[in-house]
Amino acid sequence: MKKQKSYNIAVIAIFFAIMLVIHFLTIFIFNLWPVPIRPTIVHIPVIIASIIYGPRIGATLGGLMGLLSMIVNTTILMPSSYLFSPFVEHGNLASLVIAFLPRILIGVFPYYIARFLHGKLALALAGAVGSVTNTIFVLLGIYIFFGHFYGNDFKNLLAVILSANSLVELIISIILTLAIVPVLKQR
Repeated sequence: MKKQKSYNIAVIAIFFAIMLVIHFLTIFIFNLWPVPIRPTIVHIPVIIASIIYGPRIGATLGGLMGLLSMIVNTTILMPSSYLFSPFVEHGNLASLVIAFLPRILIGVFPYYIARFLHGKLALALAGAVGSVTNTIFVLLGIYIFFGHFYGNDFKNLLAVILSANSLVELIISIILTLAIVPVLKQR
């Protein structure tokens, strides 16, 4: 029991370290990136850990992803920071729901997809579901809790996010899930 707990903590620490490296690398890379598309790939380790280690570790990593999002949006102010941090102007407790709930669910849904389906299609679908979970639940939270701030511009915001960022994130999630999960499962 104690060995398993130590093992789980080590797995969480390793995957969280990977998430931090990805986060900082993408910030650096996308600042040099000449196009406005800025996909996030921090959720991919959450998806992979969920598939391999189960929903408890996946949800924990998703919660850490939400914490990272909240901290970044609290310390680096951007026009959308209030959506993910209750500690900035216009932020509130709904900001915590948007920051944490979708990310925790990223760590749960892919596990069940991969558990009940098998093969490469299951992995591709699990990667896709993890990515789409983040997109849908974040946008749904923004619409429900902060839609009044955007008014008619919300449809334009959704169109941009869904057409550019989400599609790129979805493709990257599927490719990396298909490439990494089989290798890690062999160990």
